[in-house]
Amino acid sequence: MKLRVVDKHDGEGHFPLFAKGANVDELVACEQTAHWFVCVIEGYKTYIPDTYVTDGVLVRDYNPTELVLEAGQIVTLMEVAFEWLYVEDQSGKRGWFPAEKAVSV
Repeated sequence: MKLRVVDKHDGEGHFPLFAKGANVDELVACEQTAHWFVCVIEGYKTYIPDTYVTDGVLVRDYNPTELVLEAGQIVTLMEVAFEWLYVEDQSGKRGWFPAEKAVSV
């Protein structure tokens, strides 16, 4: 599904891909977004959907990178995790983006 970005998103930097089975430490419920945790994975402080972790371990590969996107850009929806979308931009970069900043094309 194609989406159009309606509001600029700056993101919070690039992260490595964390492999399934990695330890997820310091899990705390995210106050801003239901079903997400603030956590530490391999020394990186980040966010993770609650469905990606069980008993403090990643249940799938995960990259928490948020894309920097400008209003008007077209992206392809890859996955939905509650109020966040995992998308691919037209150059092939993938990352997370808030659902509230996108509309269907």
